[in-house]
Amino acid sequence: MSAIEEKASAILAPYRDKLARDYTAYQNHVLRVISLGGQLRSKPTAEEEDKLIIAACFHDLGIWTANTFDYLAPSIILAGEYLDKNGLSRWRKEIRLMISEHHKITVFRDERFPLVEIFRRADWIDVSLGGLNFGLEKKTIRGIRNAFPNAGFHKKLLQLTAREFLRNPLRPLPMFKW
Repeated sequence: MSAIEEKASAILAPYRDKLARDYTAYQNHVLRVISLGGQLRSKPTAEEEDKLIIAACFHDLGIWTANTFDYLAPSIILAGEYLDKNGLSRWRKEIRLMISEHHKITVFRDERFPLVEIFRRADWIDVSLGGLNFGLEKKTIRGIRNAFPNAGFHKKLLQLTAREFLRNPLRPLPMFKW
């Protein structure tokens, strides 16, 4: 197990029961997003890598912890609590932006926070199964997907989306932003 996998596993461990049978699917999604972000950043610093790990672990977690598809705010709260508990409050704004903007449809533009756009792209690559690649080679994306198999993650997304369409037909995807 790599250091990145160990860090992500340690962060996700307290949520294993909430994630239940979706634990492996979510953990592998997290690891794919971290890996894709690292490829997009090209040699991230240790601090940038830690920020990618933290944001990835928490970015969708509110789906399970708050039982909602409007999960950005609950995910941000969990990340903030983690940052405070671990003496990383100085990263709060950047991690909040990484989570709140990860489903933004258009480019995030703020030179002070380059990881926000990298994280957004990494998540879009994974969610689109590589259909969007933002310049990454297909073999790189395929290698990451092979290292961390889907394990039902996209099936779960489709189930959640269908359920949300029935519950809120006028706002079925509340996490998307322009």
